[in-house]
Amino acid sequence: MDAKHTHSEEWAEVTPDAARRLVTAAVAAFAERGYHATTTRDIAGRAGMSPAALYIHYRTKEELLYRISSVGHRLALDILRRERDRDGTPAERLARAVRAFVRWHAEHHTTARVVQYELGALGEEHYTEIVELRRDTDAAVRAIVEDGVATGDFDVPDVRGTTLAVLSLCIDVARWFNAEGKRTPDEVGELYADLVLRMVGHTG
Repeated sequence: MDAKHTHSEEWAEVTPDAARRLVTAAVAAFAERGYHATTTRDIAGRAGMSPAALYIHYRTKEELLYRISSVGHRLALDILRRERDRDGTPAERLARAVRAFVRWHAEHHTTARVVQYELGALGEEHYTEIVELRRDTDAAVRAIVEDGVATGDFDVPDVRGTTLAVLSLCIDVARWFNAEGKRTPDEVGELYADLVLRMVGHTG
């Protein structure tokens, strides 16, 4: 469990403290049991609160999932946009973007699993909003790949398909990453940056 991250900068915007504790508890419960198998009583118990106290801050379990998904997707999108807009060659920018994106999914793997794999449990309105954030995420990476194709740095016959493959590869880190494993988040980020540059045909 990536508790030290879950309790710190990741949920800084969630206030008051009781609401933050509920989000943290929900992340742990959803990651461990899945959204549908988790009850509001489970979440409240993990947060050291009564079920009634939960409803002061969140009307439904789905609203909690939406809060987690919204914060997680926005943090991940900010990482990619920041790297997209920095100076450097397309290869440098893509490598930095992949390193940072992968590192986030490794360091926050518990949260990222909930953010990336419980999307289907959201209500229609919330689902639509999160899908738009995912489109923006795709667009941020695609813009770097398109820049590389335009400059001749990359050889990519299918930009959209390749962008999807890059994002899928990076996101999957959240599913398998183990904090007790042999590779650190930084090492995984370096490995994936190299893999992605090969995917886009960069030979520099």
